[in-house]
Amino acid sequence: MKTNVFYPVLIIIASSSYGILSTIVKVAMQHGFLASEAVSSQYIIGFLLIAIIFLVTQRQLPRPSTKGWLILLISGIFTGTTGIVYGESLKYLPASLAVVMLFQFTWIGLFIDCALHRRFPNRAETLSLMMLFTGTILAAGVLNVDLSNIPMQGWLFGLAAAFTFACFIQFNSRHVEGVTTTSRVLIVSFMALVVVSIFLDPEIIWNGKLFTEGLWKFGLALGFFGIILPIYLFSIAIPRVGGALASILSAMELPVAVTVSVIVLHETLTWLQIVGIIFVILGMMLPSILAQRKQQRIANS
Repeated sequence: MKTNVFYPVLIIIASSSYGILSTIVKVAMQHGFLASEAVSSQYIIGFLLIAIIFLVTQRQLPRPSTKGWLILLISGIFTGTTGIVYGESLKYLPASLAVVMLFQFTWIGLFIDCALHRRFPNRAETLSLMMLFTGTILAAGVLNVDLSNIPMQGWLFGLAAAFTFACFIQFNSRHVEGVTTTSRVLIVSFMALVVVSIFLDPEIIWNGKLFTEGLWKFGLALGFFGIILPIYLFSIAIPRVGGALASILSAMELPVAVTVSVIVLHETLTWLQIVGIIFVILGMMLPSILAQRKQQRIANS
C-alpha cells in the first residue's frame, strides 16, 4: 500500500474506533452502571493495558526534552478533558445534537492548523468542511430535534468538547524526539487518567464495581477502542498527514457511531441519515482524492 494512502487509513481506523464507544457506554448503562463509571473504567483499564505492553516491550522510560514532555502532558490533558466535557454536554443535549456539537472539531481543528501555519484553508478543505457539516446534521438526525428549550450549558460544553478534541489532534501531530509510540501512549493515557480521576469516579477501583461487579468487561472494550487503538494509530499517522487533514479524516467517527448503534442498539435509521453518512464519507475522502490527482498531474507533466 502506498504511504500516502496508508497513514490516512490509520486515522480512519482510529476515528472509527471512537465511534464504537458511545454504544459500549449505552450497553454498560443498560447493565446498571453510570456513564461516568463506564468512562472512568475506560481510562483505568486503558492505562493498565498500555502499562503491561510497555513493561513487556520496553520497560525504560523515555527522556524527551522539556518541550517534548510539555507536548505529551498537554495531549493527555486534552484526551481526558474531552471525555469529561462531552459527558457533561450529554446532560443538557439530546445525544444526536451532542454528536453534532462534538463534530465541530473538524472546522475548529482546520482553523487551528491554519492559524499555526499562517495560511488560509484551500479549496479542497473548504469543500470538504461544507460536505462534512451538511452530512453531520443529516446523519445525526438533528433536523427532528426541538432546540427551543436547550440550556446554554449544553451548547458551551458541546463546543468545549469539540475544541479539546481538536487540540488533542493538533498536539498529537507534533513529533517528540526520542519517544517511541508505546511510551508516548503510556504518558498520554496516564495524564488522561489523572484528569479523569479528579472529575469522575475513581472510587470504582475500591468500591468493587470495576472488578467484582463486571464493569471491567466494558472497561476492557472501552480501554482498547478508546485508548490503546486510537492513540497508537493517531500517534503514528497524524505527524505524517498533519492536523488539518487528520481533523477531516476523523469525521469517520460519526458514520461508525450511527451504524453501530443501529446494529447493536436497534436504533432506527432514516433515509436522511443514510444520505448524511454518504456526505460525511465523501467529504472525508475529498482532500485525499484531490491531492492524489494533483500529484499525478505533476508526475505526468
